[in-house]
Amino acid sequence: GLRSSATWSLDGIGCPRVGENVFLAPSSSVVGDVTVGSKSSVWYNCVLRGDVNEIRIGEESNIQDGTVIHVARNNSKGLALPTLIGNQVTVGHMAILHACTLEDLSFVGMGATVMDGALVKKGAMIAAGSLVTPGKVVPTGQLWGGRPAKYMRDLTQKETDFLPVSAAKYAELAKVHIKQLRIESKPSSI
Repeated sequence: GLRSSATWSLDGIGCPRVGENVFLAPSSSVVGDVTVGSKSSVWYNCVLRGDVNEIRIGEESNIQDGTVIHVARNNSKGLALPTLIGNQVTVGHMAILHACTLEDLSFVGMGATVMDGALVKKGAMIAAGSLVTPGKVVPTGQLWGGRPAKYMRDLTQKETDFLPVSAAKYAELAKVHIKQLRIESKPSSI
């Protein structure tokens, strides 16, 4: 089916594990030691490559179109550097996540990059186009932006309230794609 075209095992590494009601777009590539929790979604043209370490995505998180997620075997201190993504996390289109941790209800804007060992705490937000440098910690309730990313301001209550709404809306949209997506061998003429 459509899901199997998106998942790939690696000998000696493992194969992706996917929870219930997960949407994996058929053009996504989910490779190796990757776990995607229930009601999460991995959208079109995403690459999740768990080849030298693990990628873990919690429940009701969304990895939007064109995002690349990779890992590192370890850092200079010998510590393993997987990519860990919590529950109800929103990752905007074309983001790059490399060997980092995004806690529950965090938000990464479109085109942002989060590097090795960085930690985006629960309920923190990274502005679109930002670069979170290695080892940086983005505290709860803060908006960081820029290249390199720096503290901009505290999130408003409205922005904080939006974080679970964003995750829920993507979970609902994923249901539509799960039920209605079909291969179209003959596109309509114009």
